[in-house]
Amino acid sequence: MSDAARNLEAVMGRISGSARECDREPEDVGLIAVSKTFAADAIRPVIEAGHRVFGENRVQEAQGKWPALKEEYPDIELHLIGPLQSNKTKDAIALFDVIQTVDREKIAAALAAEMAKQNRHPRLYVQVNTGLEEQKAGIDPREAAGFVARCREVHGLRIEGLMCIPPIDENPGPHFALLEKIAREAGVKRLSMGMSGDFETAIAFGATSVRVGSAIFGSR
Repeated sequence: MSDAARNLEAVMGRISGSARECDREPEDVGLIAVSKTFAADAIRPVIEAGHRVFGENRVQEAQGKWPALKEEYPDIELHLIGPLQSNKTKDAIALFDVIQTVDREKIAAALAAEMAKQNRHPRLYVQVNTGLEEQKAGIDPREAAGFVARCREVHGLRIEGLMCIPPIDENPGPHFALLEKIAREAGVKRLSMGMSGDFETAIAFGATSVRVGSAIFGSR
């Protein structure tokens, strides 16, 4: 068994343990294995260990490795978890099964137009900038519920969840709690929150998927 496969097994065990501690069912928390910066050869052992859900930050990087892997393993589910530029919308719709970083009107409109053109409908999440960090993507949390409503009513998008990345130097708990509160206000059920260093905390606050990279693949 490869190191990555062993790490995957350990992470899955931690997810299960954290869920049970919160009186949640382990299967209610999905794992997105974040494979950004890693080549196909590094990803393959995790696929061969049975995992099928992966996350990438950049459309162009993902295009270089995932089409062949998805052809070989058709049941792979690929998430875009990095910022989406409008000029990459066409490529993102064609490749990704889930786009977690809808965060402004321009992107919502571009996604709606391109999904209609391709007749392909990835599942969508709105990214919320819970820490109001200038350098980070995501919509202002005070505007998030209204933006979800506009995505649905104006653009005809089906938003199934919210995503956040808390500030690296802050306690993530209040950020996860805020995202859960916004999700209730917006009427969405899915919460993508928690990474290698804080996914157990995220599970305690209701995460339905966690995004774990370095704890599986190693440091970048």
